[in-house]
Amino acid sequence: MSPNARAAIAAVACVVIALVAALAVDSRLDRHWIIRGVTLLVALACAAILAADNARKARLIIGLVGLVMFGVVFPATSTTWSQPPEIKFALAVADDAKAAAEKQSASTVTIADVKAAAEARGGAIGTLKTDRSPTVRGADAYPLIIRAKQDQGRPWSCLSFEHGLTAKVRAC
Repeated sequence: MSPNARAAIAAVACVVIALVAALAVDSRLDRHWIIRGVTLLVALACAAILAADNARKARLIIGLVGLVMFGVVFPATSTTWSQPPEIKFALAVADDAKAAAEKQSASTVTIADVKAAAEARGGAIGTLKTDRSPTVRGADAYPLIIRAKQDQGRPWSCLSFEHGLTAKVRAC
C-alpha cells in the first residue's frame, strides 16, 4: 500500500474518531469544540507528514506518534473526562427540574424547580456561605451554581436554562 493511501486512510479514521468522540458527549455540555478542532487539525497534519516523504525514519516516527496521540488518545480521553461527578450531578438536577416544570405544564424552568431538584438529591444551589465569603452567589439568577453536597465548597458546576427548557451545564 502506498504512503499516500495509508495517510488518506489515517486521515479518514481521525475524522471519524473525532466526530464520534464529539457526539458521544451530552449535548447539554460544553463540547470543547475549539480544542477538538485543533486536535483534529494536528492529527490531519500528522497524516500529511506520513504522506509527504517517508525517506527519513524520524519523520515517520513523528507522524505515527502524532497521529496516535492527536487522532486517538486525545479525543478519547477528552470524551471520557467530560463528565466529572459535579457535572453528572448538575445534569441529573437539570433533568429533574425540567421534569418538574413539564409536570406543572410550565414553559420555563424556574429557580425554585432547580433548588427543589438539587435539595431532593442532597445538594444545594449557590456558593457555600463562609466567614471569608458571607455572600451567597449563584442562587438567585441563572447561571446557578450547583453543589453536589450541601456542605461542599468546590468543585461545583453552573447550570442555566436557555429558551425555557433547554439546559446548559458547564464547569464554573
